[in-house]
Amino acid sequence: QVQLVEAGGGLVRPGGSLRLSCTASVRDSSIDIMAWYRQAPGNQRELVANIATDGTTNYADSVKGRFTIARDNAKDVVYLQMTDLEPGDTAVYYCYVETITRVSGMRYRGDAWGQGTQVTVSS
Repeated sequence: QVQLVEAGGGLVRPGGSLRLSCTASVRDSSIDIMAWYRQAPGNQRELVANIATDGTTNYADSVKGRFTIARDNAKDVVYLQMTDLEPGDTAVYYCYVETITRVSGMRYRGDAWGQGTQVTVSS
């Protein structure tokens, strides 16, 4: 079982910055991939960025050069540092993790979603 708690959303002016955080609480599991998704009204949920345990990252083309994803494996926290924010970045941002549970020598994969945090970019 895993619980995700997100923080850091809010209202910011165009060109401003925000940092989102997501803290994972796991029981008898290890966290593998950590990611941020976002969904604007009327749009599908889309991947913003993800990060593997070794630090390998992927970004959506729309945020490359502006957003940075990072993780603290010891604390099970993933961050999304957002700079040069644009009105098009306005959305609910969701934390997502994939987990591995080891039982009786077997590996089981699971996943979890955070509740979401609102980011609004407006003047």
